[in-house]
Amino acid sequence: MNKNGRFSNFIDVQHIFFFEIIIGVMANTFLLLCHVLIFLLEHKAKPTDLTIGHLSLIHIAMLLIAGFIAIDLFGFQHLGDDTTCKCVIYLHRLMRGLSICTTCLLSVLQAITLSPRTCCLTKFKHKSLQQNLCCFLFLWVFNMLINGRFLISTVATPNVTSHNLIVVTQSCSILPITSFLKYISLSLMVFQHMTFIGLMALSSGYMVILLCKHKRQLQHLHCTKLSPKSSPEKRATQTILLLMSFFTVMYVLDSIIEYTSAMLWNHDPISRCIQMLIGNGYATVSPLVLISTERRLIKCFL
Repeated sequence: MNKNGRFSNFIDVQHIFFFEIIIGVMANTFLLLCHVLIFLLEHKAKPTDLTIGHLSLIHIAMLLIAGFIAIDLFGFQHLGDDTTCKCVIYLHRLMRGLSICTTCLLSVLQAITLSPRTCCLTKFKHKSLQQNLCCFLFLWVFNMLINGRFLISTVATPNVTSHNLIVVTQSCSILPITSFLKYISLSLMVFQHMTFIGLMALSSGYMVILLCKHKRQLQHLHCTKLSPKSSPEKRATQTILLLMSFFTVMYVLDSIIEYTSAMLWNHDPISRCIQMLIGNGYATVSPLVLISTERRLIKCFL
């Protein structure tokens, strides 16, 4: 590919990336405002409402930080010194981790909501606001500790080139760390991903089983219409399952590109931008799915 064609592709990717950021921030802001408004008007929220609001807030922060990274990556403006690099890279990794954990929590809460009264999960249905906030606090502290290494290893890229540095943007790089710290950090990260994605898979599978069982019961009773009470729960569950499926696809694609880019593309700006496009895909699409499938949110501003 010639230089003009490559430059044109780079410009196209930039436009797509910033368009994704704008759409994602607007959609998540709308979703967050809707849930705040519903809470203020109804004074009673569903078990998943607070979690969805927390997830949208995380995604707003993640997308805005990704925008700052992209500005440096595309060479519009440098991030600056070590402190700025540490804060931006650390916060972006922190928001990504919180996105995984909060998505898992959303899936588990919906499985608990859908569970029948005879199930042992019913005792978790009526959680207080204080319990939810404690759960969020645990997720924040847990992810802050796991991603703490980025506060140590992230530095402003020096003028001299070094093969030991992992270049993240034009201004920021990651220093190599000792084998012990690398082992601890990798172990915690693998534990995080395996635990929360495993819980997500279990809760999603449980919801599919419950929906299939409910469908068979309706067929047995020769009833083709759902009762008004069960219909919103089924719609909410189908929405969560759709989000879980999309999250899984985006997570797998992001992981594949991250490892292959490190091995083959040598941190090319275009490949790095494509990776960020896919990495931000869930944060952009998830609020659109939630808004389009939740009637309360559609009626919120009508």
